[in-house]
Amino acid sequence: MPTFVFPARYRRAVIVLASSLAACAPSFATAAENAFQVESPNGQLRVDVQVDSDGVPHYSIAHLEQVVLEPSRLGLIRDDADFSQGLALKSVSAGERVEDKYELLTSKRRHHAYLANRKVFHFEDPTGRKLDVTFQVSNDGVAFRYAFPESSTQLRKVSAELTSFRFASQTRAWLQPIAAAKTGWGETNPSYEELYVKDVPVGTVSPTGAGWVYPALFRTDDTWLLVSESALGRNYAGTRLRSTWRNPEYTIGLPDPLEGVHGGPVNPQSALPWTMPWRVIAIGSLKTIVESTLGTDVADKPAANMKRGPNGPGKASWSWPLLGDDRTDYETSKRFIDFAAEMGWRYTLIDALWDKQIGYDRVKELIDYARTKNVAILLWYNSAGDWNTAPQTPRNLMLTRESRIREFDRLRAMGVAGLKVDFFAGDGQSTIAYYHDILEDAAPYGFVMNFHGATLPRGWQRTYPNLMTMEAVRGLEFVTFEQSFAEDEPTHAAMLPFTRNVFDPMDFTPMVLDRINRIERRTTSAFELALSVLFTSGIQHYPEIPEGLAKAPGYVREFLKKVPSVWTDVRFIDGFPGRFAVIARQGDGRWYVAGINGERDAKTLRLSLRDIPGAKAGTLVTDGEGGNLSFVERRVQLNADKTLELTLKPRGGFVFVLE
Repeated sequence: MPTFVFPARYRRAVIVLASSLAACAPSFATAAENAFQVESPNGQLRVDVQVDSDGVPHYSIAHLEQVVLEPSRLGLIRDDADFSQGLALKSVSAGERVEDKYELLTSKRRHHAYLANRKVFHFEDPTGRKLDVTFQVSNDGVAFRYAFPESSTQLRKVSAELTSFRFASQTRAWLQPIAAAKTGWGETNPSYEELYVKDVPVGTVSPTGAGWVYPALFRTDDTWLLVSESALGRNYAGTRLRSTWRNPEYTIGLPDPLEGVHGGPVNPQSALPWTMPWRVIAIGSLKTIVESTLGTDVADKPAANMKRGPNGPGKASWSWPLLGDDRTDYETSKRFIDFAAEMGWRYTLIDALWDKQIGYDRVKELIDYARTKNVAILLWYNSAGDWNTAPQTPRNLMLTRESRIREFDRLRAMGVAGLKVDFFAGDGQSTIAYYHDILEDAAPYGFVMNFHGATLPRGWQRTYPNLMTMEAVRGLEFVTFEQSFAEDEPTHAAMLPFTRNVFDPMDFTPMVLDRINRIERRTTSAFELALSVLFTSGIQHYPEIPEGLAKAPGYVREFLKKVPSVWTDVRFIDGFPGRFAVIARQGDGRWYVAGINGERDAKTLRLSLRDIPGAKAGTLVTDGEGGNLSFVERRVQLNADKTLELTLKPRGGFVFVLE
């Protein structure tokens, strides 16, 4: 392949570096001339690592021989050492092939095969302190992480991470701002629940002043890049992107000082050795982005004691979104258990205030009743502490291991299947450790877990098989709050398959087919129905109530009984972020194609289904000519070129089940 030409300002530094390596490390000097490069197995992606004359390390990325990420910084500042400048690259490991296979039930694909090439770059500061940077390049993207390989029992602290992502000036961005800490209702922000800004120039400043959350989507010419992080352990903080006006270089930002719990650390600290999270960049076409599993491919594997429990993915009935706190009572909960049983759904979620408005003893009665209907019960908890003022109970029972274990013992005796824990404090290291503590303590009890008012999972669903889903999204509940949120839902929903839901399960809680009190819906019922396939979540909580679903045609109810809870495979069919999305998913031996139109005008689509094995005919459900709950069902025989042609109503949708 052609030799990559470094930008002029870096060529001299690389020549000097190669000469110094020849003097100090003869074995390295005899390596091939691409020692500073890591390529993908198919040769279409390449990372180049350089060190400038000031000892500042950089990396750049080329896709199909075109630079898509310009020289961007590497490095950190530790309390006892500056690993951002004055560094010497002492050696580079030999190229190594990385292969991994794993199964994941809470993903868009059940069986995963990861293949990448890896090199480790060994740096030292002027005093000999060591920093390793590992790059792994797969066909769908680049992942890299830092490690301090030396040993010390003394806590070391990272005060800044200098990692950056420098885009070409013409690059466009689709980004979600992060809310300022301790703002919003009950001081529960940040919760990753803001609306995206769409198709803006790089260098646009976050409207909240607090930065941008992951995953962050960028487009350079015809290449898309999705930036995120993975394998966030208890020894680091969740980070975000920061930008300044008209500057195409985005930097890693640490959390706000208010984002800790229990008086614990916010910024990262750890004894040595210390391995940090992966920085992840999926790269390629929109198809590559939507189908990528890079965020879980590099996630931490589950520990030996983190085995899958008796409970797992499923669908859930849920009264709270349309009926509110007041209806978390015994009779309503019993009715929703019956609803789940009628629909063949696995769970019923009993939300906030159950401890006061039903009580433990009567919840036990509901659990026993649900068991006779083959339905399991999930219960809500407030993470509480001093980081939120939300009054909903149960509160404070997750705070310490002692109180958690006491509560978990009680819940196991009652027969509870899982927990939904809400209102977390942000991304400080102590908050991240709190998530890990809850997940680890819940695993031996077999509880399936769901976090709301929460951070991005960052691959935790692989590390903890009991983690079914997390919110970290402006979900459907916002539509029930006020009309302005309903106005935003169509384009917002059309963003999520390209961003938030690419790597991690997302508890958007989709689908109201009938009506929402005091709100004029802006989506059609077929749009809402499509979300049951378009969005992936280990447990899919449906807000629709029994009376609403009873008005739907029988074929719609049958569809919702059969739509899979575990997806085998995925295909991106068509779409554009914030405008429309069409995705095919395979589950229970059949392919389901779902699409939504987020725009105000009708959209005619000509969808190629050639990529779907055996696609010949199927059943199409789309919008009828009436209002809510107006559907049309028809059988469709695909033509020889396997093309499906249809016109979606403004803010409409469809589902197509292939036979």
